[in-house]
Amino acid sequence: MKPPAITLQRVYEGTGPAGSYRALVDRVWPRGLRRADLGLDEWARDLAPTTELRKWFNHVEERWEDFRRKYLAELAAPEQQARLAALLEAAGKRPLTLLYGAHDAEHNQAVVLRDALQDYARHHAKRTV
Repeated sequence: MKPPAITLQRVYEGTGPAGSYRALVDRVWPRGLRRADLGLDEWARDLAPTTELRKWFNHVEERWEDFRRKYLAELAAPEQQARLAALLEAAGKRPLTLLYGAHDAEHNQAVVLRDALQDYARHHAKRTV
């Protein structure tokens, strides 16, 4: 499995490139937006950080490294690995756009999830070739 092209997009600023597979990766639906307006392919809320981790982080930049480490540990669980695989498979050969609601483009769960998806694809490429 080749690492996919993954774009991150704040959902309040658009839904990413045309033709991409669009997945909202927030556990909570973004305020003020209607599902019909987003044109999502998937709401991958189960891949988002747990409520406890999300509330603890609360987008405090000083907690970023700990948040990243803890979220990657959550994503390492077998059921999350299966969800990563399912999201990549659903996107197929299309680019993948991870949509998020956070204001901070550099310190949010989509950044960590993108890295985890690319890492998953790299590590599983040898098994599927």
